[in-house]
Amino acid sequence: MKERFLALMGFSVHRHSLKTEIVSGLTTFTTMVYILALLPAMMEPLRALGFPVDTVFTASILATIVGTLLMAFLAKRPFGQAPGLTLNIFFIQTVCLSLGYPWQFALTAVLIEGILFVLLCIGNLRQIIFELVPSSLKYAIAAGIGFFIAMLGFKSSGMLADGTVFNHLETLSTPAAILFLIGLILTGLFAILRIKGGLLLGIVSVTLIGIPMGVTTVPDDVFSMPVSPAPLFCQFSSEFLLQPDLWVCVLIMLFFDVFDSLGTIVGIMTCTGLMRKNGRIPHLRSIMLSDALATVTGACLGCSTVTTYAESATGFAEGGRTGVSAFVVALCFTASLFLAPLFLSIPAAATAPVMVMAGLYLFGSVRHISLTNTREMLPAFLTILLMPVTGSITDGIIAGLFSYILFAFLGGLVKRLVHRRHPTAENAEELV
Repeated sequence: MKERFLALMGFSVHRHSLKTEIVSGLTTFTTMVYILALLPAMMEPLRALGFPVDTVFTASILATIVGTLLMAFLAKRPFGQAPGLTLNIFFIQTVCLSLGYPWQFALTAVLIEGILFVLLCIGNLRQIIFELVPSSLKYAIAAGIGFFIAMLGFKSSGMLADGTVFNHLETLSTPAAILFLIGLILTGLFAILRIKGGLLLGIVSVTLIGIPMGVTTVPDDVFSMPVSPAPLFCQFSSEFLLQPDLWVCVLIMLFFDVFDSLGTIVGIMTCTGLMRKNGRIPHLRSIMLSDALATVTGACLGCSTVTTYAESATGFAEGGRTGVSAFVVALCFTASLFLAPLFLSIPAAATAPVMVMAGLYLFGSVRHISLTNTREMLPAFLTILLMPVTGSITDGIIAGLFSYILFAFLGGLVKRLVHRRHPTAENAEELV
């Protein structure tokens, strides 16, 4: 019975380790747990517009659970899903605050975007988009996401201060910064010694070390009862369908959702060697469909677009390869409905080193990029560079694709002009 249940998530007792999958899921969860506090805080500006902010915590967790369970049983891969931060900002700042539309308008746009994404996944457009990405850019996406995750780790630890153009290192004398450095040394040492579960062990160790340092806050209460998400359930309105701005918002959300998800999936799967020799990724259709269905479900629960989280790379780095890891992530988020104070006590300084190490893990894919072919290397370099600099996976992918196409076109054009002006003996005969 147990083996049949695990098989539903792609687990094989002959090829996989249950312990590894569990540790992988726990690691991914601990690097994603920050969203429990961040998402409600991000929604706070909408309280004045009548948005029931107090219900966001429960709604976000439920959307995360459903999306991650879809990934576990439908796609059978160890990806965690949750409401995306970039699209959450677009939902709040652009649609509601800047354009002045009610939050019901934004949720209606998220629902339609999710439905369109489902249709794209059912059709063949998803595969066409994937095959348009050259192999060199697929490896560059993996390395770029590595830098992106590492940057998030440094940011969340408080080590990087916001500058006007660049970030600079903050003082290293704060307890949080010192704890982060201790964590980076520990997780790096665990990785060098190839200790199984080293990333999770690092999180636990640094969290405990942070107690006497005053960085880890010991919660007064461990249990908490979740608030009902009913006020946010299916808050859609057909009256918005005739407004042109709605469809503009839908297309923007769809664009970012598709490329953010595709970039994360391609990057991580490519790095782990799960991409086949013909350039295809197993279960890609199911993975993307899980993402799309999670967005539809999230909209019904009252959340912004649900997407695949790049933090899943930490679980892959621990060896997770099946949906069992995703199932563990979903179980942990289910527990967090009632144990939120306990999980929220894990400091950013404890999870940040793990994100840096996951970035290192993904960075290894650069070895597959040709460093002698400038036409291949330049678009790959732009992809890797722009992801951490802009803070957007989508921006990096688009820059890489456009530059690849542009240089391929211009390179071919220049070669034709050169051949016409200075024909070889063979070409000269053809021109006569």
